[in-house]
Parts: sequence; structure tokens; C-alpha cells
Amino acid sequence: MGDMTLTSLDYFASLVRQDDSIPLFESALTLGQDFYPEMDFAEEEMALDTLAAKLKQRLPSDASQIQKLRMLNHFFFQEMAFAGNVNNYYDPDNSYIHRVLSTRRGIPISLAVVYIELAQHIGLDMKGVSFPGHFLMKLSVQSGEIVLDPMNGASLSREELEERLEPFLTHQPDEEFGDELPLAAYLRAAHPREILARMLRNLKAIFMESQRWQQVLDVQERLVILLPEEITEKRDRGLAYANLGQAQAALEDLEAYLALRPHAEDAPNLREMLPDLREALRKPN
Repeated sequence: MGDMTLTSLDYFASLVRQDDSIPLFESALTLGQDFYPEMDFAEEEMALDTLAAKLKQRLPSDASQIQKLRMLNHFFFQEMAFAGNVNNYYDPDNSYIHRVLSTRRGIPISLAVVYIELAQHIGLDMKGVSFPGHFLMKLSVQSGEIVLDPMNGASLSREELEERLEPFLTHQPDEEFGDELPLAAYLRAAHPREILARMLRNLKAIFMESQRWQQVLDVQERLVILLPEEITEKRDRGLAYANLGQAQAALEDLEAYLALRPHAEDAPNLREMLPDLREALRKPN
């Protein structure tokens, strides 16, 4: 791939550089370039714009937020038949937005990225919510907040949300909240950087599970750009390099991690890898 990977990573880096101006849809779309280098950006953005234009035509000019939401829900889930890919949940295609647009199948977070983009086009300030276990969306209206499930557009009550949160809570008595669940903390709007990181980590989990190290490396390259402060992403890139036999690059990443986290739980195991990597460098290739 040579220069191609460089340019697609440079493009990604330029999109995610500034916190206050990360275009979520466009940045998410670029993730598909690793697996589908021939993907045509302009074409995909046009496909989305066409959907948005279709939807706009039907909206009365004085539509309220709630009317817009109802129409968007009907358009997205009924008419366009977007849905969760429940038969094949762990398919990487579920995380590639251009595939989600063409198959109309995805996982909660990728469906949400498309839905949120359409919402923005019709003047609804929909936000992603990085809820544990299952990504959600929310819209602030006069009467409060509407929280939606991106798999089917259902709005979730406080009770349902607390029920979904329950399995993820550690049950230590909490001084501050007493017995009340700190639901609001889990419902804050997710920053585009967080959403992209969650999409990439979903892909990482799939590729690590099947030991597809080149794909893990592609994902890690993006995570290191996206989260430069997160030294664990550099460690994981180092592990991908090591599995691909790229000893020099692996050493640089793993040593950088160990220098910052000498007492990490995984430090002893990583230190054991270093002599073999150094040895590999000394061998004539």
C-alpha cells in the first residue's frame, strides 16, 4: 500500500486535530479506508446528502423538534430500513460507515453516526451517548431529554436506562449518591473523539480476537493519532508490530510504554519480550 496508507492517515490526522471541530461523519467514514482503500469519499458523502434531501422535502417548514424526530425515525427505520446486524454482529463491516450506508445494517454506534448526521441536516442537535454496553443518542427538547436506541429509534425511559446500566455498576455504597444511580453521569453527550475511539476499539477487539495483526496495526495507527495521550494505544501498536515481525517499531512503542508505566501489571510480560525483539534486529534479514 505504501504511500496510500500515509495519505489516508494524514487525512484522518487533519480531521481529528482540533477538539472543537471534528466532523464526526467524515472522520468515521475514513475508518473504512484501511479495509477498502478504493472507497470513494465524495460518493459516500453524496449518498448521505441524497438521503437528507429526501427527508427535508417532506418536512413542513414549521415542523417542531418532536415532529422532525418522528419523521426522521420513520424515514430511517421504516422506510430506509436501517437496523442492527443481529445475525452478524461481529462483522467488521458493521463499523465501516460506507458499508452501513449500502447494506443498511450496523451496530448501535455506526447506526448512530449515520442517524446523527441526518438529524444535523434537518436542524436537530442530536448527540451520541457513550453508554456502557450499547451506544445511545439523545436530543434536548424543552421538556427535558429524549434518549433513543439507535437500533430501532425507541425512546428509553429513566427506568429502562437504569435497568440497562445495572450490570455495569460496581456495587459499592456511594457516599455522594447514596442508593441513587448516577444516571446523568452516563448520559452526557459524547465528544466525537470519544465516539471514534469507541468505534476503533470495537474493531480492535474483533481483529485481536481473530489475530489479524495487520488489521490491528491499521486500527492502532489511528488510535495513536486520535488519542496521543493514551500510552496504552502505543503499547497495543507495539504488540501488533511485534506480531508482524517489525522488531524496530515494536521496540520503540513497547519501550515508550515501559518508560511511562514501569509498574504496570503487564510490564513484566512486556519486558520479557524485549530481548527477543533486540535479537531479531541483530540478525541479518
